[in-house]
Amino acid sequence: MNVEKFSYDNQTVKLFTIATVFWGIVGMLVGVIIALQIYLPELNFGIAQTTFGRIRPLHTNAVIFAFVGNAIFAGVYYSLQRISKARMFSDILSKLHFWGWQLIIVLAAITLVYGFTTSKEYAELEWPIDILIAVVWVIFGVNMLGTVIKRREKHIYVAAWFYIATFFTVAILHIVNSIEIPVSILKSYPVYAGVQDALVQWWYGHNAVAFFLTTPYLGLMYYYLPKAANRPVYSYKLSILHFWALIFIYIWAGPHHLLYSALPDWAQSLGTVFSIMLIAPSWGGMLNGLLTLRGAWDRVRDNPVLKFLVVAVTAYGMATFEGPMLSLKNVNALAHFTDWIIAHVHIGALGWNGFLTFGMLYWMVPKLYKTQLYSKKLATTHFWLGTLGIVIYATSMYWSGLTQSLMWKEFTPLGLLKYPNFLETVLQIVPMYMIRSIGGSIYFIGMFIMLYNLVKTAKQGSFVANEETEAAPLVIEKDKPKRGTFHRWLEKRPIIFSGAVIIAVMIGGIVEFLPTFLVESNIPTISSVKPYTPLELEGRDIYIKEGCNACHSQLVRPFRSEVERYGEYSKAGEYVYDHPFLWGSKRTGPDLHRVGGKYSNLWHYLHMENPRQMSPGSLMPVYPWLLTNKIDLSLTPAKIKAMRSIGVPYSDGYEEKAVDDLYQQAETISNDLLENGVIAEPDAEIIALIAYLQRLGTDIKTETANK
Repeated sequence: MNVEKFSYDNQTVKLFTIATVFWGIVGMLVGVIIALQIYLPELNFGIAQTTFGRIRPLHTNAVIFAFVGNAIFAGVYYSLQRISKARMFSDILSKLHFWGWQLIIVLAAITLVYGFTTSKEYAELEWPIDILIAVVWVIFGVNMLGTVIKRREKHIYVAAWFYIATFFTVAILHIVNSIEIPVSILKSYPVYAGVQDALVQWWYGHNAVAFFLTTPYLGLMYYYLPKAANRPVYSYKLSILHFWALIFIYIWAGPHHLLYSALPDWAQSLGTVFSIMLIAPSWGGMLNGLLTLRGAWDRVRDNPVLKFLVVAVTAYGMATFEGPMLSLKNVNALAHFTDWIIAHVHIGALGWNGFLTFGMLYWMVPKLYKTQLYSKKLATTHFWLGTLGIVIYATSMYWSGLTQSLMWKEFTPLGLLKYPNFLETVLQIVPMYMIRSIGGSIYFIGMFIMLYNLVKTAKQGSFVANEETEAAPLVIEKDKPKRGTFHRWLEKRPIIFSGAVIIAVMIGGIVEFLPTFLVESNIPTISSVKPYTPLELEGRDIYIKEGCNACHSQLVRPFRSEVERYGEYSKAGEYVYDHPFLWGSKRTGPDLHRVGGKYSNLWHYLHMENPRQMSPGSLMPVYPWLLTNKIDLSLTPAKIKAMRSIGVPYSDGYEEKAVDDLYQQAETISNDLLENGVIAEPDAEIIALIAYLQRLGTDIKTETANK
């Protein structure tokens, strides 16, 4: 038999591994900072670039796309070469992929802290970076698929199935959700509006979790867990069912993020049904992983790698049980917009993604350096610190979320809200926020123990950039699928396999999107709802820039408690000119959809200058720069023109008089403030923000709500 000699590219794996650890520490450092800021707002030191609203998306992007992203690529580049018995398709593409991804991360960090954001969760980056992401992702995909095609193994191993599904699905999600109309080099508006934008965003947002934080990690699980345990995967048939059921069902579940919203009921119900169905494939994968350890459980006690991997898979099972439960309407009514969701997300991020990454690194780095792990004791210490950190973090947020929800909904015997002041609920859970920051800090400390352990491991070994090996060439067979062996036949044909994956993941999106976009009765219009004035549009962009949507929702749900607290529940037709939608996913502060007219212009001015002078005890940071920063009026005409191009009914040529109208409305607010002893220039950002806040919820008549 002919045997071909070749080498594995370990250099790219090494670079992605270093980036994983570095960005993991950076991302979690920012996480600890915002965990402290949420009850110590003065920790932003009055600097615009360090407020909670601006660095919260920095934290999520750093953890998801920098830490987890680099970990995925490190794990894929190492495992794919070995299960394919082939070097990566192109060394040049590998280098372009690595450096391109690091460039994206740096650009994201800079733009987010300076307020250049689309506001859309997990998709905050502006259009030039979106294009760069697409280019680098295609480079990765070509490199990966090229490697699979030139493999020397007859069958594509199960880990590669998940890698392939990840590439195609993330590409589809990113492109569809990132269709935007540029206004300037760092400003754009999404083509979707209101309810449609919400549906597309959470179709993307939920499936970013599914196909960036889950499917690639399942692929890594199917490679690294059997390797670390030195056992074969428990069930080949179960892995087939797990894979195809998961990728088909997952894509439908996005609407469960929008229960009790203005999204049509049929779409909400569809999301709930498929979310419940997700339990089966998710737990099938979890059990396939855990049962792979049959006969090896005695080694878990002494093997820190297996400890991390076992808890990671268990956390995956916990998170994928809790997700479907949260999609039940009665549970969602209790937990949505509360800290319960924060706990749920971090069980997945810290437990599933974090621990599997740590286990993979502790197993892989010694292999790269041809040595043994420097210290199993340090790795075990890291494991227990990480576990303790997760438990403290999650339990405090579960308790906090339950407290929030019960206080929001409680009425007195006379039928009045027991806690009408939202701030009462915030102050009640401050101790939980303190405990959460302690748990996060403990987890963070474990990262430095890992860093030390991996550095010492590398120093005691010898890195091999090009690992020599050999394998027999692949012999192509022109056979036809036989009964009972179709999947084995499919595993030998990566192009057909990829086509099947694309079809499986596109069906759900098409079924959800077409009725919502094409059937007008799904989004009924309201004649009294008009486009934002130029000043209000500028104020809305400032609201987005400061990340106000990170703490405030703009969605009053049809609950008695919310209608009593905020006013009439929100209607789909109210959002038809909202590019992007700003419904939010967390209420650290009160909902603002009906805030227009509740407070005076002076109240809003003083509240932004220092929230505590209007709401004693408030945990909101100060925004003094809004009082002096000027609106960039040079972009106002371009914004009006861009909005008209995506369906907002501004009259032709209105952009030529938009600035004049802006000044006219701004002077009205400025003069009102002056009558109350406050001097504010008409073109100050605070004037535009006040105009926007005073507009919210005023297009339809509503009942007066509690303040």
